[in-house]
Amino acid sequence: MDPRMHEWLNAAFRWLHVIAGVMWIGHLWFFNFVNAQLAKTYDADSKKKVVPELMPRALYFFRWGAAYTLITGIILFGLVYSMGGILAASPHGAGGGTALVLVVWVVGFLVYDLLWKAMAKSETAGAAVSFALFTAAAFGLSRTLDGRTVYITLGGLLGTIMASNVWMRIWPSQRKIIAGIKGTAPAAPPEVAALAGLRSKHNTYMSMPLMFFMVANHFPTIYGNDYGWAISAGFVAAGFGIAKFLYDKSAAAAPAQF
Repeated sequence: MDPRMHEWLNAAFRWLHVIAGVMWIGHLWFFNFVNAQLAKTYDADSKKKVVPELMPRALYFFRWGAAYTLITGIILFGLVYSMGGILAASPHGAGGGTALVLVVWVVGFLVYDLLWKAMAKSETAGAAVSFALFTAAAFGLSRTLDGRTVYITLGGLLGTIMASNVWMRIWPSQRKIIAGIKGTAPAAPPEVAALAGLRSKHNTYMSMPLMFFMVANHFPTIYGNDYGWAISAGFVAAGFGIAKFLYDKSAAAAPAQF
């Protein structure tokens, strides 16, 4: 590909990736840090009036933001890593390296999904196992890929899990909940709302380290370190801490004060 065309495509899809990501994560944070607290104040009549109007509109931008963030992210990975020469230097070559990363993303979601179907009622233990698996994946990838590719692969892994949660777990559950409130279908059982809430909470926690991994290619001192895999786990833990702080802040009195 002509280098100038490659640069234009890189810039265009990076811009679209950021637009879609802001749309997606902005709504995610709205749901978890604002709407979740507001919904606690609704009585039955308020819920029937507000939810059928608010949620379909918000979920439209939420789910499509997730879809286009994932799609543009995959295209960017192809442009920058597969076609940009970065993966060509790996032991697997550009084709093998690309296949490895894509497999990690797909298998990563399947493992995550199975794990949390089994441990949905044991959140602390599930979080510990998830963190251990993430750290193991970071270490394993560091044995076969360069540091920059490892970090973008880890970011893509989190993004794939999050987008899959939106389309396969959160959105289908919310459709049942909204239909039940509108009266066009039977009321959704409690486990449906629990599933949507849990996966939305997971996405909020993962969004914090995800954003670091998306910009980490600017910091070779971090990803190029011999212990970059361990540092990546540290940033995940720090991101989880930030999410916990924001959850606590959202439940405090201050945000509701004018």
